[in-house]
Amino acid sequence: MVERLFSRLAAEWREGTELSSSLSDMVLHPAYQRIIGLGPSALPLIFRELERKPDHWFWALKAITGEDPTPPEAHGNVRLMTRAWLDWATDNGFATH
Repeated sequence: MVERLFSRLAAEWREGTELSSSLSDMVLHPAYQRIIGLGPSALPLIFRELERKPDHWFWALKAITGEDPTPPEAHGNVRLMTRAWLDWATDNGFATH
C-alpha cells in the first residue's frame, strides 16, 4: 500500500514541478510533503528512485532521517549528492547496489 501511494505521489510531484527550476517549489509541493509524511517507510522507495533516476529527493531524505551525508563540496551537484545518499543507504541497511 505504501509503495502504491508513494508511486502516485512521486508521479504527481514530478508532473507538478516538471517546469519549475525552483527548489522551494519542488520541496514544498503538496505531494512531496506527503511523501515526507510517510516517514521511514518511504526511504527504500526514495532510494530506489534515486538509483533509477536521480532527482531532488535530498530534502525529503534529510527530513526523514535527520542526516545529511553529502559533503559540502558536493552540494548542488545532483550526481555527487545521489552517490553520497546511496552510499549512506547501503551503510545503513538499505542495500541499493
